[in-house]
Amino acid sequence: MGYVTSLFARKMVAALPEDVDTAGLLEGAGLDPDGVWDPKAMIPAATYYDMLERIAERTDVTELPVRVGESMRCDDYGALGLAWKAALDLHGSFSRVERYARLWTSVVEYELRPHPRGTLFILHRAGDRRLGMRLSNEATLASGVSLARQVCPVPFAPLEVYVRHPAPKTVAFHQDWFGCPVRFGADLDALLLSPEALAQPNVLGDEGISRYLISHLDAELSEIGERSLVEQSKAAIAQALSEGMPKMSDVARGLGLSARSFHRRLAEHGMSFQSLTEETRRELAEGLLRDQRHSLAEIAFLTGFSEQSSFTRAFKRWVGMTPASYRKDVSTS
Repeated sequence: MGYVTSLFARKMVAALPEDVDTAGLLEGAGLDPDGVWDPKAMIPAATYYDMLERIAERTDVTELPVRVGESMRCDDYGALGLAWKAALDLHGSFSRVERYARLWTSVVEYELRPHPRGTLFILHRAGDRRLGMRLSNEATLASGVSLARQVCPVPFAPLEVYVRHPAPKTVAFHQDWFGCPVRFGADLDALLLSPEALAQPNVLGDEGISRYLISHLDAELSEIGERSLVEQSKAAIAQALSEGMPKMSDVARGLGLSARSFHRRLAEHGMSFQSLTEETRRELAEGLLRDQRHSLAEIAFLTGFSEQSSFTRAFKRWVGMTPASYRKDVSTS
């Protein structure tokens, strides 16, 4: 299951008309309407999409994602927002999003890709392109433009905006706000940025502050990258084991990642999907054996084994004793 910062949900709700039950929408997403706007407080991406779809049932959402993107401020993103401002130019700012976006979402990856007319800033988000995801993608692209306008010393606009899903009932507001053509039904979600725009020096660019913030973000990324990816992967694997051995592509898709990205991110932490699956099965088996309510046959099934004998052999290889002996030891200790 992928996660996004609750900040996005709160921003969406804050932009709604007064006659919409905003408190009910936040509570339905598991958020306290009077709670602190903490970008590090995460909610499941599916919960966020559900909330956006409930909003669409109550009001016209044609302009909503762009208005929410416009409302985003660098300071909303904590240290990452400060690093965006402190980068020496816009290319540096967008590069920091490409590298550090995992600090506020596990379902989106960003890529800067050369293009004959400049550089594409691409939003990669796997999964069913349901309405909630489509609205979120539009808001994300608008956020990138809004943040660029806050630090660029001259008026900023992309050369073009590309959106994979079909156009809403009218695109006039989108094109007026972005200040360029918006191509719906494209083969990617992206901003096309000119070389001249990316070379613009940021109004608050500072090399010394930038180095300090990058050091802080690297440490935070290392911590959250290993913790969140491994924990979320283990949870997804454990949930899938009762149906047999999970496939890496299926687990990656559930986390909002491509199989290639998932493999690369595990490798960054010295792990493989096979070793993570084995570790998850062992930990799950140990936990279930401590609970006397489950028979050995049930535990074998829940950890992905078709036969109890196969489970017994694997468990003995993992911990050096049979499941029955392990259960006896932990019950008397």
